[in-house]
Amino acid sequence: MSPSAVKAQDVNLTAAAVERKEAMAAEQTPAVAQLDASLLTYTYTQNPREVPDEAVANAGNETIATDHMVLANWSAAKGWSAPELKPYGPLSLMPTASCLHYATECFEGLKVFRGYDGGLRVFRPDRNCARMNMSASRISLPTFPPAELEKLILALLEVDGPRWLPRDKPGNFLYLRPTLIGTQSQLGVQAPKEAMLYIIVTYMPRMDSPPGGMRLHTSPEDMVRAWVGGFGYAKVGANYGPSLLATADARRRGYHQILWLYGADGECTEAGASNFFVLWKRKDGKTELITAPLDDKLILDGVTRRSAVELARERLAGEIEVTERKYTIDELLEADAEGRILESFAAGTAYFICPVSQIHHRGQDINIPMGPEGKAGEITTKIKTWIGDVMYGNVSHEWGVVVNEKGQ
Repeated sequence: MSPSAVKAQDVNLTAAAVERKEAMAAEQTPAVAQLDASLLTYTYTQNPREVPDEAVANAGNETIATDHMVLANWSAAKGWSAPELKPYGPLSLMPTASCLHYATECFEGLKVFRGYDGGLRVFRPDRNCARMNMSASRISLPTFPPAELEKLILALLEVDGPRWLPRDKPGNFLYLRPTLIGTQSQLGVQAPKEAMLYIIVTYMPRMDSPPGGMRLHTSPEDMVRAWVGGFGYAKVGANYGPSLLATADARRRGYHQILWLYGADGECTEAGASNFFVLWKRKDGKTELITAPLDDKLILDGVTRRSAVELARERLAGEIEVTERKYTIDELLEADAEGRILESFAAGTAYFICPVSQIHHRGQDINIPMGPEGKAGEITTKIKTWIGDVMYGNVSHEWGVVVNEKGQ
């Protein structure tokens, strides 16, 4: 290795390790099997459950899943096993499994939609699958061809989609959770030599329209959700558990989520586990849609975020400027005092495009304008409508991947 390459690795150790892991996976010999969706086997449930009403399914303390799941195991010695579609049910893990002790776990979240045209669609699954592969690399779990994971997701939906999202109930959705966990049953801080991939389909409540808009409470000074050099850009379970204490306290005070601030300057990063946007008038009079950048790997490269940015730049060019840069809570307070804040929203899989109406920071309230009847503002509504039209088949777009349903 050249001196310059050695120096680069010393400076960017994590990035270099991830790149090396991906290169090794691409060069694996045939003896170590890659994840291969064409090997999927099917074992159908003999006891299909009654499909519950959406409201009933989301009313209890248990997440309701569909009849089947997809599962594939991995070992360092053999690679990936043939994936199997099987009845949904418990997993078998030893108490010493790596994921239970060392947070060797990552996942994705995406939705499948029953369109108003009758079609069943997944929104940009290629982005989720690529991000999950990156997350796996970050926490030393096995990588895989993202396209194979996408095929497995679609295969599961081909089976469960028609019954759980019937054609006579357009406008509904289910939530997909691909998950990868380290399963090696050996204590010790090390990269696991065994892992399990599984994919489930579940219900999720609609959270994009809380009455009066989403209310945010800024994060306490003694807590951060993510940090530069950490893993905020990867979708791993360790991102979420430590944030729940502050979130619960915010909800006790009447707020929906935390607006996570970072650093001595109080950079605005994420709203809960969603990306955060502000539409305001700059001091030069131009209208700007601003959100935190991805270049320091502090926040998640959200699929909804990416879509909102791309559509706004494409369809609102000349009307607003879309900016990805660091900005602080003090900038928001100043803009509020000068009457320059126009709209704000959170963007993510769970909350979709959700208008933000208030931010509480150290005893001060930033009250953000809303649209008529307390609904989302004009630009927020446009972006939400454009994305929703793709999800529900109102327009034909490459982002909406159609499921070829069995028996249809």
